[in-house]
Amino acid sequence: MAAAQRYCVAEERSGHCAATDRHSLYIWGGYVTIEENEVYLPNDEIWVYDIDSGLWRMHLTNGDLPPSMSGSCGACLNGKLYIFGGYDDKGYSNQLYYVDLRSGTEVLTWRHIKNFTGQPPTPRDKLSCWAYKDRLIYFGGYGCRSHNQLSDCFHVHEASWEGQMFWGWNNDIHVFDTEEQAWIQPAVKNTPPQARAAHSCALLGNRGYVFGGRVLQTRMNDLHFVNLDAWTWSGGMQVNGEKPKGRSWHTLTPIAADQLFLFGGLSSESAPLSDGWIYSLATNEWKQLKHLPKDQPRLWHTACPGKDNEVMVFGGSKDDLLSLDTGHCNDLLIFQVQPYSLLRLCLDSIGKNTSVLGNQISCLPRRLLQQAKKRITFWTATRFRQSRRNSSSYEFNNNKT
Repeated sequence: MAAAQRYCVAEERSGHCAATDRHSLYIWGGYVTIEENEVYLPNDEIWVYDIDSGLWRMHLTNGDLPPSMSGSCGACLNGKLYIFGGYDDKGYSNQLYYVDLRSGTEVLTWRHIKNFTGQPPTPRDKLSCWAYKDRLIYFGGYGCRSHNQLSDCFHVHEASWEGQMFWGWNNDIHVFDTEEQAWIQPAVKNTPPQARAAHSCALLGNRGYVFGGRVLQTRMNDLHFVNLDAWTWSGGMQVNGEKPKGRSWHTLTPIAADQLFLFGGLSSESAPLSDGWIYSLATNEWKQLKHLPKDQPRLWHTACPGKDNEVMVFGGSKDDLLSLDTGHCNDLLIFQVQPYSLLRLCLDSIGKNTSVLGNQISCLPRRLLQQAKKRITFWTATRFRQSRRNSSSYEFNNNKT
């Protein structure tokens, strides 16, 4: 009983939020499919994964709880987890909430940001966000607008309108300044990407990158960036060589100062994808990773940078979400996309071979001993979960050694 409690794992889900702060990964929201019905996950729970030890725990929350939703946009900034937008049974949201992850209390408290200046974005879900210089910068998404809110930055879904309300895709940028508590819509230069939702975004330096996404029946594979200081769009990048196929519900994650990692999604043929690609800013090229398993597709999952340029992929679906028998996941897939340091290799070796090393581990210097104990816990927890479900946690090595 004690072991089962110790090595718990966050519930399966898709369309959730995930973000990292310090040495922890935080998971909130999303939905599962139960008897062909979409059920939203509890809004008063935040699941926390300790990156060093590999252990999960659940934090209860109170305060101004966000509604239980899917498709919200989550981001960590200065120790606070912000949740914006999303969709529930009542429709689309344009409300902003945050919780202080460093409050030091066991029960975290949500705050609904109501007192602000400026105009927030229109209600939407499946949008993206860059956290940059104390600002949350939102782009795109699918949602609704009234007739007097229609503009060039909104592509109307002609099959979905009722009365004076229209549904469709966005390509506008909205900024929330967390210091000034103000919504700002900057004047952006050059042609923005086509309006879209279920795309991916990532930050490198002062550039906010956007890849793919869906508008109408098209799933795209274009790459764009916006300079977040000058507010200038690239106008679309002409990338050298082979490119990933068009997709939506995928993820894009920074893995170095000049590289992005693309994983999974849903193809134009509505096929779940399990491929991974690295984009290099230095060469302006995509390179497909050849060593990924083909039986672990993911879509509407989340991906966050871990330690040593790892990428942590959590949850999502392994099936087309439009099918009734949707296979939601709670696996944590850990991708190694850069060589590990010698220290990391040694600590992992200790963690995997504790029974062989025996009492020698206690002879390590104090600081190294603390790090070694966390890796021992990590590999013990990993083996425990794998013994229960064969494939509960993975570590994929994409470097030939």
